[in-house]
Amino acid sequence: MNPIDSFLAAKTYAVAGASARQHKYGNKVFRALVALGRETFPLNPVTKQIEGHTAYPRIADLPVVPESLSVITPPQVTRQVVTDAIEAGVQNIWMQPGAEDEEASRLAREAGINVIDDGACVLVLLARG
Repeated sequence: MNPIDSFLAAKTYAVAGASARQHKYGNKVFRALVALGRETFPLNPVTKQIEGHTAYPRIADLPVVPESLSVITPPQVTRQVVTDAIEAGVQNIWMQPGAEDEEASRLAREAGINVIDDGACVLVLLARG
């Protein structure tokens, strides 16, 4: 299975950088996954609720370990998010355009995680559906 198919085959997702503001990319990715019927958890350290869903500060705070994680954070934040994902046992990480961090990618790959960090956008792919 290719990396994108592996990411999309997951049953549970988290979106790091999910936002309560609908014009923000993190909100659009979160809404797209929810609209497809995917069990999706928003990760945001300052917002309590996003689109009617409880937002969690960190992966460790989630009620389940998500199989796939979409990362929409600044690169300096991405590294900590990926470190948390490695510790939690996340299987797939998709760093959205602008969130990529070479060190985070290297660490995730060394941990055996499927990583997508080539500039591909999950929203473009989901729109093709």
